[in-house]
Amino acid sequence: MNKKNYTAVAVAVIAVAAVLLGLALEKYWVSYDSSEATSDNKPVAQLSSQDELIKYQAQTAYSMLTALNAKVKTGEIKLSYAKKLGADLLRDMRFGTDGYFFADTAQGVNVVLYGDKTVEGQNRWDAEMNGIKYVQKINQAAKSGDGFTDYFYPKKGETAPSAKRAYSLYFQPFDWVIGTGYYK
Repeated sequence: MNKKNYTAVAVAVIAVAAVLLGLALEKYWVSYDSSEATSDNKPVAQLSSQDELIKYQAQTAYSMLTALNAKVKTGEIKLSYAKKLGADLLRDMRFGTDGYFFADTAQGVNVVLYGDKTVEGQNRWDAEMNGIKYVQKINQAAKSGDGFTDYFYPKKGETAPSAKRAYSLYFQPFDWVIGTGYYK
C-alpha cells in the first residue's frame, strides 16, 4: 500500500472514530445529583454514567477495528498492517481528561497500554495486583461477550495500585481483548 492510500485509510478510520466518540459523549455524559450517594461516597448516577461512558468508548474503539478489518476482507490491506494501524490508533485515542484504551491478545500479551513501551509486548497473563489476576479477569469478561471488571492498577506515572473498573470486548479477527476504564 502506498503512502497516499495509508493516509486515506487512517484519516477515514480516525474520522469515523471521532464522530462515534462525539456521539457517545453527547448522549451518555450525564450529570448527577450528589444526594444519591453510595457507601463509598460515589453518587449512583456518576457510577452509572462512568460505566456507560467507558462501555460506549470501548464500543467505539471496537467499531474502528471493525472498519479496519473490513478493509482486510476486501483485500485493501493485509491483516498484519490492519493490526499495526489498529494498535497505533488505539494508542493515540483519548477521551475526557485522562481516558485511554488498552489491548491485549487473548493469551495476555499486551498490545497497547498508553504507549508504555515497558509493558507493550509483555505477557501479562499472570500479572497480579492486590491478589487479583486482572488480565485474566478482563479477558474472561470480554470472552463471555463483554463486561465490566473491578481490579487494581497504578495510575499512569504512579506505582501504587488504585481501584479501577474496566469494560472490555473481545475482537476476534485480531484475537485482541480491548477496553478502557476509570479509577474509582
